Amino acid sequence: MSRTVRPARRVGLSLPPWIAHALRAQRGPVPWSAVIRGALAGGPLLLAAVLADRASLGVVAAIAAMLAGINDRPGSRRTSVRRIGVPALAGAVGLLIGTYAGQHLGAVPLTLVLTGLGMVAGGVSAAGTVGSGAGTQLLVTSAVGAGMPLPEPGWQSALAFLAGAGWLLALRLVLPTPGSLTGDSRIGSRIGSRLDSRFGTRLGTRLDSRLGTRLDFRFDGERAAVADVYDAVAALLDAAGTEQAGARRAALTAALDHAQDALAGPRLRRYASSAAERRLHAQYAAALPLGEAATALAWAEQAVPARASEGPRRLAAAVRGSVHAGPLPAPTRTEPALRALDDALLHAAEAFDRGRGRDLHTRRRSVVSLARTVLGAGGREYGLRVGLCFGASVAVAQALHHGHWYGSHQHWYWLPATAVFLVKPDLGPLVSRVLCRAAGTVSGALVFAGFAAVLPRPEGLVALVAVCGALVPVAARHFAAQTTVVTVLVLALVMVGGEPQASVSRIGETLLACAIVLVVGHLPLPGQRGGGIRARIDVADAAAHAYLAHVLSESGDRAARWKLRREAYRTLAEARAAIALAAAELPALARHSEGADEVAAVLERLVDTTTACAVHLDDTGRLTPRHTDRLAGLRDELAERRGRVGRHRTLA
Repeated sequence: MSRTVRPARRVGLSLPPWIAHALRAQRGPVPWSAVIRGALAGGPLLLAAVLADRASLGVVAAIAAMLAGINDRPGSRRTSVRRIGVPALAGAVGLLIGTYAGQHLGAVPLTLVLTGLGMVAGGVSAAGTVGSGAGTQLLVTSAVGAGMPLPEPGWQSALAFLAGAGWLLALRLVLPTPGSLTGDSRIGSRIGSRLDSRFGTRLGTRLDSRLGTRLDFRFDGERAAVADVYDAVAALLDAAGTEQAGARRAALTAALDHAQDALAGPRLRRYASSAAERRLHAQYAAALPLGEAATALAWAEQAVPARASEGPRRLAAAVRGSVHAGPLPAPTRTEPALRALDDALLHAAEAFDRGRGRDLHTRRRSVVSLARTVLGAGGREYGLRVGLCFGASVAVAQALHHGHWYGSHQHWYWLPATAVFLVKPDLGPLVSRVLCRAAGTVSGALVFAGFAAVLPRPEGLVALVAVCGALVPVAARHFAAQTTVVTVLVLALVMVGGEPQASVSRIGETLLACAIVLVVGHLPLPGQRGGGIRARIDVADAAAHAYLAHVLSESGDRAARWKLRREAYRTLAEARAAIALAAAELPALARHSEGADEVAAVLERLVDTTTACAVHLDDTGRLTPRHTDRLAGLRDELAERRGRVGRHRTLA
């Protein structure tokens, strides 16, 4: 969440979006915890397998650890279980399917099976970030299983894959984040006082803060995410009445989404099971009315007193230090939104002191809704495109393999595995992905060729795998840099597994995969292009109007209102992200999403206005002409603009 995007430098005239996107890179502090996990993941696993004379299983485990490291994003430990674990399970299934299909099917049936698997994986990828990771690993491992000669049976390779991913996940759950051991002094105080009273010594006092910190580092990701929400509220209050208000409101939405996901990860119990976790739930819930009031103040387009942002910042510091909120600034109650802000601050202070768990107002996605997403227009378009690209790359690789273009080395899996990363739309615009992948593979292959000429084998290659694993989290800031590191890592693994140095052939196969994806990615397909964008706009439209209907009904159910508001802003953020990627495509593809950004902007203003209406209704019980006129104007504008992107929808 702390990362920002560094725009490409402008020299003379501005670059076209499809070129500028390829030059953009993220920046931010080095994720040292992820670097340490990467260094301890693939390298040690490979070393243990080499020492046990099971190098091939070590290669599979290291590949799994590498893919898990790519999915090892900032966040809470609980969400990492889903983010890393679900794709790992899909990868093991793909490895099983690929291994047995490669052993028992000819070239044509194998191509058909993998093409169908690509369609399924592409449709699942439309379900979200975790679904996309699962689809990617399913296809990559199916290609590896079918094309990489492994001496072990498929079930052993699948277990080795799960072990590699599970090892990195275990490191993610067990190792504390550097700088996170601030802990909750109240936990240590309570335990320490009990020890003192029971044994009559100062043992408990000496263990006071030390014990609290060691018990509470599990929630460092959740704590940072909730604190970021309060900081985002303060930043929005500072920007009220300025041009930065829109960007700050979007940042608040991103912070709330991140915190909600961090706290709502998979759990064995339905509710929070510890006092520290219940306190974090209460602190997150207390931020919702603060965000609502801050949004209403930004909507009014008037500057607010400087001390208005002091309260949220003090609350952010209290969350990070896991201490009481302390004194808050004096209230300013001159208008409804300021009164709502002060009431929310008082409520937050009470919630911080009591620390009772609250509902997270999370989105409930049923199996039916997920199936509707996968089988809908967006999922069908996504699945067909991925399936065709993956199937075409498998067909070409099989033709080259059986035509002995590869010589005696069976490594045709590189071509379809490369196509998987190139065809996934959620990884960036098509041309940007192709340019970055080509540049990264060429540079990575050349770098590895130099290392392979001087490093001892296998110990030097094992060390290279460990170094590359540590670099993966840092290289994730740019797709070309990540491709470079991954190329070096995979080439080292393949050589440890017994294959000769193959840098030149890897470059040729990558360039061929780039050409295949560029051609198939621009082919006209049945149905209307841009179905994924229109589907996201439809979902955001429905969520915005559900939120508006609830507010205008003047229902007193605050929890339902906050849940609907969170869903409206979240779906808008998802639509905005997809629209931004589509706009950076080549003009031939970008034109299918033209006008979508304007519709999303109107929907954002509608949801902001709805939030301002909710705050005003809470205070006065009626809306002003400014509120009603703005709502009517936005709904008319939305009805006019929306018909230009997709099918026309009559708005109630």
